[in-house]
Amino acid sequence: CTGNGICKCRVCECFPNFTGSACDCSLDTTPCMASNGQICNGRGTCECGTCNCTDPKFQGPTCEMCQTCLGVCAEHKDCVQCRAFDKGEKKETCSQECMHFNMTRVESRDKLPQPGQPDPLSHCKEKDVDDCWFYFTYSVNSNGEANVHVVK
Repeated sequence: CTGNGICKCRVCECFPNFTGSACDCSLDTTPCMASNGQICNGRGTCECGTCNCTDPKFQGPTCEMCQTCLGVCAEHKDCVQCRAFDKGEKKETCSQECMHFNMTRVESRDKLPQPGQPDPLSHCKEKDVDDCWFYFTYSVNSNGEANVHVVK
């Protein structure tokens, strides 16, 4: 019973908050809670503690990542800035708010990932707090992991 119930006569009797024939389905919706306080960002259903995104544009563990939405660059600008350069509006809260992507630093803009790869890719050019341009790409792979490449 996956440690979430007791086996009686070859049938699992699940502890509270678990269901399924092997008690392997959590009824806890906490892992599905998006940053806006909605379950699966209002764009999916929480099944066994995992979001099943019903809006095809949105993906990720809480249906908050949208590759084709306008503003993916602006949305992640502050987090990229604090993670890569230790400055910007989220500098003080970076470790709490900005760990939702993997980050890779590259030497120059021509070392950034290019279109034509299997994962949807956004090329970004944003201004930092010092009014300087910085460049990064944002992509989400088939596992729902966000990857950022930023020019040093």
